Formats: sequence, C-alpha cells, structure tokens
Amino acid sequence: MGMTRRDFFKNGVAAFTVSFAAPAFLSDLARAQGATSRNLVVLDLTGGNDGLSMLVPYTDPFYYSRRPTLGIPVGQVLQIGSDPSGKPLGLHPKLTGLRDIFNQGRLALIQRAGYQNSSRSHFFGSDIWASANPANSSASGWVGHYLSTLPQPLDPLAAWNTTGDTPHALSYPGVAVASIPSVTSYAFNSPNTGSEAVLERSAALSIASHVPVNMPHVGFVSATAQAAMATLDTVASVGTYKPSLAYPNNGFGLALQAVAGAMTKDIGTKVFWVQTGGFDTHASQDTINANGAYVKLMVSLNDGLSAFYNDLKNVGLVNDTLVLSFSEFGRRITENGSKGTDHGAASVMLAMGGGVRGGLYGTAASLNPDPQNPTLENNGADTTYETDFRSVYAKVIDNWLGGDSVNVLGGNFKKSGIDFV
Repeated sequence: MGMTRRDFFKNGVAAFTVSFAAPAFLSDLARAQGATSRNLVVLDLTGGNDGLSMLVPYTDPFYYSRRPTLGIPVGQVLQIGSDPSGKPLGLHPKLTGLRDIFNQGRLALIQRAGYQNSSRSHFFGSDIWASANPANSSASGWVGHYLSTLPQPLDPLAAWNTTGDTPHALSYPGVAVASIPSVTSYAFNSPNTGSEAVLERSAALSIASHVPVNMPHVGFVSATAQAAMATLDTVASVGTYKPSLAYPNNGFGLALQAVAGAMTKDIGTKVFWVQTGGFDTHASQDTINANGAYVKLMVSLNDGLSAFYNDLKNVGLVNDTLVLSFSEFGRRITENGSKGTDHGAASVMLAMGGGVRGGLYGTAASLNPDPQNPTLENNGADTTYETDFRSVYAKVIDNWLGGDSVNVLGGNFKKSGIDFV
C-alpha cells in the first residue's frame, strides 16, 4: 500500500529519528507567528496544584476547620486584596516575588478554572487540558492546532519544548515541535572530535542535500534533516546568553533561562513549553515549615518566575512575553489522614507578563461543606469550576497570539470578565 505525504506527516514524523542529531530532528517543524514579536510560555505544573495553598481564602473559617494542619496562618498570608465577590485573598508566604509582580499590575490569577465533571485523573486530566476537549481527551493538542493554522512552511525553531518528550498539547498532524531540554546537548552527535567531527557533519549535510524528485518520502526526510542541521548553530548561540541576574540553579530555573536566552538572541521561537512537577501532594504536604514539600514547590515557582520576569524586564522583552500556567486539576478541600490533599477539581491559573492586566479574576468558593453549596461539587469535597479553562485559552489565542480561537478550540469559548490580555 502506498503512503501519501499527508500520511507520512500524520503517522511518521513524530516517531522518526536519526542518529546524527541528538534531539529528534523531525521535531523541529513548528512556528508560532501570530501577533508580531510576541512570545507565549506555557507552564505546566504537573501533579495537580493545590490552589487553596497557593491563593489562600484566609477569611473563610472553613478553610481552617477543614485544614487543621495545612491551613496557612492568617499572619503569614501575603494579602493582595479582594476578588470581585469581595472575598479577601492572599498568596502563599513564599510567593514574595510574585506578589511584587502582582502589585505592579502584571500578574493575573484566574480562580476556579476547570471544566464540568473533572476527571480527577492525572492522565485523563492532562489530556483534557492538552486537547481542550473534555469529550475527547485523545484529540490533538490545542497549541499544536494553533501552530497548524500559521503560514507554511513553519520555521524549524519557532516552537521550543524544554522537556524531553513532546507534550500532548503541542501535538497535531503535520506539526512537530523542537524538543530541546538542554542547549548544550543539542549538537551534532559524533563519536569523533575536532576535524573528524566537522567532516562528518559536512558529509551528513551533503547527503541530506540530495532530494530525489521521484522519491518524495526520501526527499521529505532529506529536507527536514537539512532544517535540523541548520538549527544546530542557532541553538548553540542561546547557550552564550548571559542573563542580567542569577536564575535558580535547578531544572525549572535553567529551563526559564534558556527560554530567556532564545528570546534575547531572537532566534525566531515564539511558543515555549516549560514543565515543573511534584504537585501530587497526597501525603506530608506541609505548607508552612521551611522544608515542607509544598513550601519547596512555592519557593521554586516564585524564584524561577521572578528571575524570568525581572530578567526580561531588564533586557526590554517583558512587554512581549506572556506566561500562562495550568495544572491538570486542583486538590480536595479537606486534608486527608496523611496530612496531604487528594485529587480535586478546579484550581488557579496564572498569567504573567508586561502586557497582562493583573488582578484577581473569578470568585473564590465558599468552603462550607454543605452538599448544597453551589460553589463546591462532589458532595462539598471539591471546588467546582466557574471559568471554563478553554475561555482562558481563547483569550490567549485571540488577544495575544492573534489567532482564531473558534477554529483552534472547535467552538466559541469566549467569555467576558477575564480580560487579562
């Protein structure tokens, strides 16, 4: 049976690799051009972030009665004002840098983001947020779909995934994204060094330059190999970036530093994917003590995002950058017997950048466990969603990227009242 070019794109590209390039060279095929000069950084907080520890309803008495050990004391909460319903809220005490950005009007916190009948499953939940389709979580990714709507051909380095495996959100037939977890390891892979390695690279490029017109599949592989080879020096230039301040010396901080370097070097990348994990806090969550599991998560998040924001501000790129964070679900309101929290429903999304209209969007739930409480679900166990997460995506696609959210998301999810961009 013959294979069409469309079939090759759909079924062969994502899995195709070659030995001479360290990353999968066929994953260098996406470009987000959208709104001129704007960058989007999608931040995935994997594991299910506890929104009630990140954004604290410190005047709700049920917050403390349902979380006798995990409730953050009123005196430690970083108060940031009241939401549209008049409910006072504050940030986790370790989010001092993010509070500063909030006070500058450049951090938006979108409460109770989610969808109806939350799956509470890491796998299905992640797939739903990735596909933007609760009814069909195996559908292609929303970011990948957006990329597919851009003018072709796509530049090999216009989208950059800082993790090893291509996330579901970025996958779409005919679209692949450069997976570059390490700038230094993105290089021509040769067993030799010096002049021998240079000759091998030259030979590989020469071989790839042969594009037989009567063998379109071989021609496609050769063309994409050339594109991948052409990106090697460009990516290497990112490694020479000297940030204006120190980033945290951990995976999250270094990923953000690489993103800042790519922006500063103006290599053409417009959509970045960054991921940080550890949010599946079933036991010993500890939101207060210095070595507490959730405290460490907040320190890492705060230090990384603060460094990134201030670095971009120093080099004049913060107004062109939007960070959008999400997590596959929130966590239960009542702490469990292991002093942790189990899988819940709605949580908090974060949007940060020089073009963001900061503030508190949406309303906080009442944590009264009464099963008739309309702001809770699952017999009062979980916070129910108020803002469909797809409406947040729609705002980013339409107002920041300059795309068509109805086409990308497969429906009209536009919503007023969350005008953070």
